[in-house]
Amino acid sequence: MTDPKPTTAPDPSADPDPDLLYSRDEEDLRSAVRSLLADRADPAALPARVERAGGHDPELWRALAASIGAAGLLVPEKLGGQGASHREAAVVCEELGRAVAPLPYLTSSVIATETLLAAGPAAEGLLAELAAGERTAVLLTPLSTAPGDPAPPPGPVTAVADAALADVLLALRPDGLYAAEAADAARTPLTALDLTRPLAAVDLPEGAGTKVADAETGRAAWQRGLLAGAALLASEQLGLAEWCLEQTVRHTATRHQFNRPIGSFQALKHRMAQLWLEIAGARAAARAAADALATGSPDAPLLTAVAQVHCSRTAVHAAEECVQLHGGLGMTWEHPAHLYLKRAKADQTALGSPGRHKDTLARLADLPAPR
Repeated sequence: MTDPKPTTAPDPSADPDPDLLYSRDEEDLRSAVRSLLADRADPAALPARVERAGGHDPELWRALAASIGAAGLLVPEKLGGQGASHREAAVVCEELGRAVAPLPYLTSSVIATETLLAAGPAAEGLLAELAAGERTAVLLTPLSTAPGDPAPPPGPVTAVADAALADVLLALRPDGLYAAEAADAARTPLTALDLTRPLAAVDLPEGAGTKVADAETGRAAWQRGLLAGAALLASEQLGLAEWCLEQTVRHTATRHQFNRPIGSFQALKHRMAQLWLEIAGARAAARAAADALATGSPDAPLLTAVAQVHCSRTAVHAAEECVQLHGGLGMTWEHPAHLYLKRAKADQTALGSPGRHKDTLARLADLPAPR
């Protein structure tokens, strides 16, 4: 017997299911980035490195940006980039999250680059410089700015991530988007919870910079950059959570109490198994958001909100469990667990809090709040 024919034909305009798997090229990229970070960004040396480097590692950035070409993944080949997609950039973010690497990849190679890509031809020269790893750029806005939020008003802007060492500041003004030399601004470093992503207060003189997009295009480009940043921040949070679980499992398998590994106790097994399930869900959410951006899906804002709500919570939970289950060792400055917890907590409020993304999700999915 033959199967009955469907009563309705499939809609060719419907969006395909997101591809949550990693391609061979993406895994090759992961191997290259992980190998570089293993050689030059060992998490065990992270506490001393962030104090010495002031939050950034210029040599590591040059190796990642220029040697591997990660800085130009989102930039077309005609502008000197790799012509890749957000899926590949998400893999880099995962690996940087695993190492909590003190690099401006998210702020410059994702958010600023995506903004300039949507700005138009006037930004092509700067894009080529960013793709080559010669310069870095950041949006002149607080790190907490979420997709959909307006640009800050004229005047000093506080809590701008990676601004202290950036070369270019992208400022959205009423008449358009401007690219200004960071050296023309007054930049005051701030004490940040996350030492690996330094913050600064920035006062850019009025009228400084070169206009790269008109008002309408500039606003759209600004929002596009924030959306891409929020989506790929979820991949960074995923990588962070995976490292925390792996280290916790390794530690509990070697730490003995009552003449047996503490990881053999059922209560700890349950905690780690629950965390594994949360990370599996976070991986699916993060991959869906990255794939939606890469394919130009209209569901990208919704999937980004889902990824941020889930991955923010998972990263913090994984880092908390890592600190707690490492016992006294996890509480020391010498062990990097505390830096992972600080990055996870800082990321939880970066580019929109979970509550802010829940509001966005409810609006996009037409789920009104209870009255």
